[in-house]
Amino acid sequence: MDYVYFLRSERDEARTYIGSTADLKTRLKRHKEGGAKHTSHYRPWKLVTYLAFSTKDQAIQFEFYLKTGSGRASASRRLWESAD
Repeated sequence: MDYVYFLRSERDEARTYIGSTADLKTRLKRHKEGGAKHTSHYRPWKLVTYLAFSTKDQAIQFEFYLKTGSGRASASRRLWESAD
């Protein structure tokens, strides 16, 4: 399985991150420890949700879609928890 995951910064809840990985547990640990360049400045992070895909190609395609304008709009309506 491959995963697309959604993170929200606990320090600045307006900061979000979408990524994909085959090893979700290890990847989340890396984000939390500051080992990921794009997320190290807004630690700590919390996992909001994740989606599992049967192939890496499906996960990458969905991640890319979520990083487009329409993908971000769709995710904000359906997948992100409220920042309240």
